[in-house]
Amino acid sequence: MGTRRADRFFVALTALAAVLIVAMLVLILGNIVLNGWGKVTWEFVSSAPRAGMTEGGIFPAIYGTTLLVLLMTVCVVPVGVCVAIYFSEYAQRESRLYRWTRQAVDNLAGVPSIVFGLFGLGFFVQFIGRGIDQAAYGGELHYAQPAILWAALTMAALTLPVVIVSVEEALRAVPQTYRDASAALGATKSETIFRVVLPHALPGVLTGGILAVSRGAGEVAPILFVGAAYFLPHLPAHLNDQFMHLGYHIFVLSTQSPDVEQTKPLLYATVLVLLALTFLLNLTAIAIRTRLRWTSGGER
Repeated sequence: MGTRRADRFFVALTALAAVLIVAMLVLILGNIVLNGWGKVTWEFVSSAPRAGMTEGGIFPAIYGTTLLVLLMTVCVVPVGVCVAIYFSEYAQRESRLYRWTRQAVDNLAGVPSIVFGLFGLGFFVQFIGRGIDQAAYGGELHYAQPAILWAALTMAALTLPVVIVSVEEALRAVPQTYRDASAALGATKSETIFRVVLPHALPGVLTGGILAVSRGAGEVAPILFVGAAYFLPHLPAHLNDQFMHLGYHIFVLSTQSPDVEQTKPLLYATVLVLLALTFLLNLTAIAIRTRLRWTSGGER
């Protein structure tokens, strides 16, 4: 009897925790939608800000955020997949290289995001950018300055552990019998990985990449030093151009506006657009994963 009561209490406690999480999400989203929905118009999402950012839209910020995410994805996914393949398929668990690399990934995941921004400023902007300018432009300033390229590389370093862990789990979820059957048919290790293991792990690989993109779309601290602009009505056309970002735009509206009350509707509307973009990426991840799993199941 006492055991049953304890079980019921535990079930009730976990259910209450789940309800609290859902209630907080509904409260936050409800407040944002209620205050920002009326401002989200076609002009708002397709025009540039003006009049001290109290009028106009946020298209440069949407464009800059999208371009940053695309560049970050191109940089982080191939590296993350390669490291995950090494961890899952090649690494000897007793080797020093594996232990050191694993510890590096774990530590990288725990580094505060603002530290990545300082790292990007010192390494990408001041070291690599200045080296490019001295080697290719005779010291003239081109890349030794904040730019969308350095922001994308900094965000790639930030999201790399997410990609590595998710892809590694997807690779390990592929049954060992697939590898054994491929080897029995005469396939090499690399052929087994790229023709058997990776295709079956593709839903997890894509999900991990898109979830990393979702996190990268909302991060602000790393890009404060390496590329985000306070106000930039034109769109970035080169890799060494600065850009506007939705997250940084929200920060500016909430802290630097000369008229907080007048910019509050713009603030809520911008937050709503950023949340919609993030949720869209997550829904895309779920849809791709479900589609690929259903297709793989149908083929088998």
